[in-house]
Amino acid sequence: MKVAVLDVNGKDTGRKAELSKDVFAIEPNNHAVYLDVKQYLANQRQGTHKAKERAEITGSTRKIKKQKGTGTARAGSIKSGVFKGGGRMFGPRPRNYGFKLNKNVKRLARKSALSIKANDKSIVVLEDFNFDTPKTKNFVNVLKALEVENKKTLFVLGDSNNNVYLSSRNLKRSEVVTSSELSTYKIMNANKVVLLEGALEGIESNLNK
Repeated sequence: MKVAVLDVNGKDTGRKAELSKDVFAIEPNNHAVYLDVKQYLANQRQGTHKAKERAEITGSTRKIKKQKGTGTARAGSIKSGVFKGGGRMFGPRPRNYGFKLNKNVKRLARKSALSIKANDKSIVVLEDFNFDTPKTKNFVNVLKALEVENKKTLFVLGDSNNNVYLSSRNLKRSEVVTSSELSTYKIMNANKVVLLEGALEGIESNLNK
């Protein structure tokens, strides 16, 4: 499939970019997308949550009442979770939420995400550009030219470009990544995916291994 290549002013350059059907026009696998997004979000969790349990509470260890004859349930310690100030029963413990996902599933998920965006006409191909110095205003002008300044936008570069990255860093709705950093979550989270020409070859080679 062919897509028009735009310049930084949002004008058609007259050139066409060929998007591989094996990456941008497959039948999306929604379950693979779900699993990859789930793994990405799980890996963001610190898992440092912790509640004090019965053995960690400071308090008396004496038996607080006799075993029988009170007419109420037996109780051996004031640190029990059934009493105010006692330990938390079955509370959270530090853990790792990450889980393994097959590489082929991750590739399928990214191709499915790109195909969904292509089908929704949410992919824009932009010619390679650079800034002389990092300046947010320059990046904002590019967003305005592409009419995406009020949308969540993902820019995908072929190689790391410090000036472009630093120019976008202060903008909450925009993110700049390289083709090797592309993830299913970032694709699906964006309203518009802007692919620079230099990134197309890297994306297709990474996802067609």
